[in-house]
Amino acid sequence: MCVMDAQRYSRLNRLLLALPEGFLADSVWLQAQGLSRSSIRDYVDRGWLERVGPRVYRRPRQVANDHLRWDVVVLSLQQVMHKTLHVGGRTAVELAGYAHYLEAEDASTVYLYGQGAPTWLAKLPSTVRFELRSDHLFATGGTGVEMRRFDLRSGETSAQTKEAEVRSPWEWSLTMSVPERAILEMMDELPHHESFHQVDVVMEGMANLRPQLLGKLLQECRSVKVKRLFLWYAERHGHSWLKHLDQSSIDLGLGKRQLVPAGRFDSRYQITLPTELFARGGDHDAL
Repeated sequence: MCVMDAQRYSRLNRLLLALPEGFLADSVWLQAQGLSRSSIRDYVDRGWLERVGPRVYRRPRQVANDHLRWDVVVLSLQQVMHKTLHVGGRTAVELAGYAHYLEAEDASTVYLYGQGAPTWLAKLPSTVRFELRSDHLFATGGTGVEMRRFDLRSGETSAQTKEAEVRSPWEWSLTMSVPERAILEMMDELPHHESFHQVDVVMEGMANLRPQLLGKLLQECRSVKVKRLFLWYAERHGHSWLKHLDQSSIDLGLGKRQLVPAGRFDSRYQITLPTELFARGGDHDAL
């Protein structure tokens, strides 16, 4: 074997170790592994890589109808390309076990938070739409974000496993918001990208949130709207953890917030909400 062939197969072996079957990598990452643009084209011609979008490639799998899955895309971003992105908002709420509260037709959107999302993400031939958000909502980005073991076969999450125990990339860990953070991210989408009813039914089921973590998140939260909404919904559903939450340390700002036109005003939290939400609770001397 000549020196050139040996170098080619050495690079190929490194690629096969770093990029599992079915996972994605973009041209920037591939070039960082020592592949030139001509080498990438050569790998595509030889069937070692498959082009799935502008400047993004996948290591092929011998599976019929191997469509591009959102969870494989996200794990590729997090675990292969090491992008500082996490799954949050509605998507994290679903993964935490609250999907039965949400309308099925909205499951086609995946919410990603953080920095460094590649521009090609929006151009992938995927059945979902990726909504990208910055970490502007919290003063520090990491509170309430954790790695959860994610089983690609079942789509279920579980507690983080020691990396030495994870033998298959199909059980890699997904970086995502915990429910306490995810519901705040979801409320940040109101009123334009989420519905008050959907947030209401999710909050009704959140009976086991952790008040200490909630307190820290609400202290770090930069949105007066989100903090007022969260406390309003918590009181509406009478969750027992609310009495353990130190509300004196939460800055609720000044002034009124009109979230919908022609709604109903809650005098305690100084917010105007849809009138139908007041049908059961949530009324503090409404004007």
